[in-house]
Amino acid sequence: MHKNKSCMRLIDKPGLHGCLRFTVYKGGVPIEKFEDNNLITSGARLQMAHLIAGDALDRSINRIAVGTNGNVPTVSDTEITNSFIKPVEGFEYPENGQVQINWKLEVGEANGKEIREFGLLTTDGTLFARRIRNTPIHKESDISIEGEWIIIF
Repeated sequence: MHKNKSCMRLIDKPGLHGCLRFTVYKGGVPIEKFEDNNLITSGARLQMAHLIAGDALDRSINRIAVGTNGNVPTVSDTEITNSFIKPVEGFEYPENGQVQINWKLEVGEANGKEIREFGLLTTDGTLFARRIRNTPIHKESDISIEGEWIIIF
């Protein structure tokens, strides 16, 4: 098979990337807003290659995970440490080439965790994207978090 190396240099826009945004509430009152870029993992790229080829079984993003690991994300990351996992709330398409994944962490969920990391998981458990915080969120019974994760193609 012939490989055309010049095709590897043809990029009309930056590659796959994303942005995690959320608001932390204490007793229903907003106390913090967070927004920053995230890392897309190698596993995500493999999932998308399968999707394009028509192999869609268990490839879609369907869950959010929060965990305790504050290590800098790498493309080879495969899991969220000490994770609490739950289904996402839904999807929107804010612009051409974007999908917004909506999620919530309710007051009764993940209590007692020192949340430092966030991840998106596909149906088969592949870690699609990961983001950390320098300071943890001390998840207590009066804390909730509502957010969206935008993936840009």
